[in-house]
Amino acid sequence: MTVTAGTAVYWRSLLDHHARESPNLMRDDLPPILIPDAPTITVVSAPARASFSILPPVQERPRVLVVDDEKFIRDILADFLGMEGYEVRTAEDGVAALHEMQRHPYDVVISDLKMPKMGGIELLDEIARRTPNVLTVIMTGFGTVETAIDAMKRGAYDYVLKPFKVEEVVHIIQRALEKQRLSAENLRLREAVSLYKVSEAIAASLSLDEVMATVCDTALHEIRADFVSTWLDDGEGSYFERNRVVAPPRTSVLPAAFDPLAPEPKPEPAHNNDEATTQPILNEVDPEVMRAHLAIDSMLLEHGQRGQRFFKEGPGRPTQSVIGVPLRAGGAAPRLIGWILAASFTPGRRFDEGQRKLLSIVGSRAAAAIDNARLYEDLKATFKQTIQGLARALDRLDRYTSGHSDRVAMYATMLAIKLALPPELVEIVRQSALMHDIGKIGCVLNLNKPGKLTNEDYEAFKRHPAYGRDILEPIKFLQPLIPGVHLHHERWDGKGYPLGLGGNDIPLIARIVAVADTYDAMTSDRAYRRALPHEVTVAEIERCSGTQFDRSVAETFLEAIEEFRAQKMATGETIPE
Repeated sequence: MTVTAGTAVYWRSLLDHHARESPNLMRDDLPPILIPDAPTITVVSAPARASFSILPPVQERPRVLVVDDEKFIRDILADFLGMEGYEVRTAEDGVAALHEMQRHPYDVVISDLKMPKMGGIELLDEIARRTPNVLTVIMTGFGTVETAIDAMKRGAYDYVLKPFKVEEVVHIIQRALEKQRLSAENLRLREAVSLYKVSEAIAASLSLDEVMATVCDTALHEIRADFVSTWLDDGEGSYFERNRVVAPPRTSVLPAAFDPLAPEPKPEPAHNNDEATTQPILNEVDPEVMRAHLAIDSMLLEHGQRGQRFFKEGPGRPTQSVIGVPLRAGGAAPRLIGWILAASFTPGRRFDEGQRKLLSIVGSRAAAAIDNARLYEDLKATFKQTIQGLARALDRLDRYTSGHSDRVAMYATMLAIKLALPPELVEIVRQSALMHDIGKIGCVLNLNKPGKLTNEDYEAFKRHPAYGRDILEPIKFLQPLIPGVHLHHERWDGKGYPLGLGGNDIPLIARIVAVADTYDAMTSDRAYRRALPHEVTVAEIERCSGTQFDRSVAETFLEAIEEFRAQKMATGETIPE
């Protein structure tokens, strides 16, 4: 059927009712409220005995908050907008509106400009700070048009002049909701791009610290959480908190009680200029409750008191909303390796299903990256243990070379740091120095016999860099060490071995190890001679700079070794004389 006159009849009866209840509101000197022409609403016939409504379900209706100190205006707008399919609530001033917005989310706020306690401009500013996605429409009389325009400059979506036609208000709300829909689509697009970048960053990293930092940063900024906590298993059946991040407190014009992240007020001594460093009071996450929940349900999106149960009892702020996503890894039979918990403590801010899904996607990527990062950490630990074991085996060949690899590694690391090399290259230098003589395992002669080596012995000795390369080459994770091991006997003037390289053709790692190796060899006892004094060794390195050694590397080493010796002497430690 077609309804054409019912709306107008209802509207007129509503005006008559308000005239009887509040006769002062219908004085002749007040601006008239114009009654719109009756709209046409077409209703499709429904089967007999079937429930039917022309309005969408309540949870799907756009939510509108009408704020005006005149009850008559509030009631008329609420009734008419309700008939148009909106979920409408009212408030008598800005303070009451903020209280209502803390209890329920809204899409649009229609506010009078001049009201007691808090007017439309103050309300507009507070809405912009608290819920910038809510659109505000200002209502005003003819005499305050300039103020209404100023309100739009400060963030209001539009304004309505009194007296107004209700259909004009409906039209503005429709445009506002359409703008909000487009903004939401743009936001989702930005979120999708951001999620892609985050996922790529997580997948590309083998650093556990970087992965966890990215996860926390995403939760704080993409879903606007106030608190993020990540937990990982310890390998023994328990879980520990790996990261915890708390967002900075948010400012508000409301009393402090409405800001749950604000620190507890403390009396300040007079003339105290020190900046406050107090942190928000938050309860500890209860890992057992989290673990039990995720064991039976991979979804966690709770609000209010239902979300509070995931925190231990304490004096902390009450939670408004909680999202939890599991971190599972292990292929066909995934195991729980941890979880991400994000919480909101700001009144009125509740997470939605879209935010839970976003964090869930991040969590699934993070779980695989965390598993890979842990495997990589285990591999690096095995790598270091392997190098240490091979170095110890080499040092056990005879008592004179015991500790030589460790000392060369110490000097080489000191020199690499002095040369301002990046940390990852410093580590390769250290490991190369530890392994620099590993090829001597393949030499079947006694290198520490008394007296000089014969020509045949020396030629056999010169093969140890190539033997070292052959030992390391089949082991992929040891291959970065090969330049330092294979080429540390090359000379700057090109007269070294095994390849006869010269100048910058010699890798820097090998040039560093060459100087460190020479210094320790000369200042250590050998079967064929006693250790040389430090001054004699320094003089020999200076003499050979530019021929045997890279001059800049040698000079930097001599500076570093003097600093090193001064530090050791200051602490009373033994150093070569």
